[in-house]
Amino acid sequence: MADPPQRRALVTEVPGPRSRELMARRRAAVPSGVGATMPVFAAKAGGGVLVDVDGNSFIDLGGGIAVLTVGSSAPRVASAVADQAAAFTHTCFQVTPYEGYVLLAERLNELAPGDVERRSLFVNSGAEAVENAVKVARLATGRQAVVAVEHAFHGRTLLGMALTAKASPYKKGFGPLAPEIYRVPFSYPYRCPVGASYDECGPACAEAAVAIMNSQIGADRIAALVVEPVLGEGGVIIPGAGYLEALAAYCAANGIVFVADEIQAGFARTGKWFSCEHYGLVPDVITTAKGLGGGLPIGGVTGRAELMDAVHPGGLGSTFGGNPVSCAAALAAIEEVEAGDLLAAASHIGEIFSARLKPLVEESRAVGDVRVIGAMAAVELVSDQGSKEPDASAAARVLSACHEEGVIVLKAGTFDNVVRLLPPLVIGEELLVEGLEIFEKAIRAL
Repeated sequence: MADPPQRRALVTEVPGPRSRELMARRRAAVPSGVGATMPVFAAKAGGGVLVDVDGNSFIDLGGGIAVLTVGSSAPRVASAVADQAAAFTHTCFQVTPYEGYVLLAERLNELAPGDVERRSLFVNSGAEAVENAVKVARLATGRQAVVAVEHAFHGRTLLGMALTAKASPYKKGFGPLAPEIYRVPFSYPYRCPVGASYDECGPACAEAAVAIMNSQIGADRIAALVVEPVLGEGGVIIPGAGYLEALAAYCAANGIVFVADEIQAGFARTGKWFSCEHYGLVPDVITTAKGLGGGLPIGGVTGRAELMDAVHPGGLGSTFGGNPVSCAAALAAIEEVEAGDLLAAASHIGEIFSARLKPLVEESRAVGDVRVIGAMAAVELVSDQGSKEPDASAAARVLSACHEEGVIVLKAGTFDNVVRLLPPLVIGEELLVEGLEIFEKAIRAL
């Protein structure tokens, strides 16, 4: 099926009558705890647009929260899903295995950085991938403590919540949380937690993190350091130079498993297969999800063979983990990235982001910082550039203005003051620029 026309078109108010009707039904049938960014219901999507049930066509700069790397209906993914569903939809890999799972494991083992023998396993989501990475690290090292960083997000499961930094809405009221979780500073150059300058934030935060691990935890008690090389939900925070490298070296020197959470920033999003490649890192374990499945649910854990093989038979796996249809979709998504040269496309999107968004810091006192890495961008909004006071209400107004004009953007950040852009890598340049023009207009209106 062909993608819908690649244009923005509003034929009703937003939301339209059909979406309002469905929203009323949603409120009656779905718990209010399940959030909703957009007040519209999707009917069709593809390329860089989403069409709602009222016929309105939106420019998609949210990408299903970084899932739609190859778009909403990539031809190879759609064909692979149909073929696999016609063959069989499930056997449970632990009961009767199938080639698709093995093929996908082989591909991820090959794509991961560094010349290292690896193993991969598959689960149902990013949160499960992180949980399994911690299980592997704890068993392989015989240690219990796990270190995460400030502003991190690792999912909504019990351990995922404990690893996640932000309290509300992710952890509020859901305790007690998993024990033996510790937190260290993350290099956030715009808001350096140790007060260092922009250029010195990386080394200074690494030094502070190491000091905490040594004095408050003990290196010989730490099983794993779990870190997103680029913080996604935290607000697309790109660490200062030297920070991740220093932490990886500390882990290597102390037998700590370095886990790179690549669930949001991985799978071609930043112009590399994995965002850790920007820093020359070879993590012990990498977790993937989101873009991996081409829109279908799947999570992956890819790690050094000696770590992954340390777990006893039956210690890993789940009924639906590595579902055959999801594995087929993931293999096809990898083909889409390679055939469409989407690594280069992500880098080009980043160039457009930088050219258009970075001048906003000079144009508007409401813009504190602009951060771009490939097709991943964030604009941090403040009440005043001098005070750097986070302005969540400004972010909410920008989202509302963009949505009303037919552009999907997302909110992020510990303080809810960051507007985040994560478009499909297959979006056309003309459509992308039109979406950015509307976004810039909403920013300037502040």
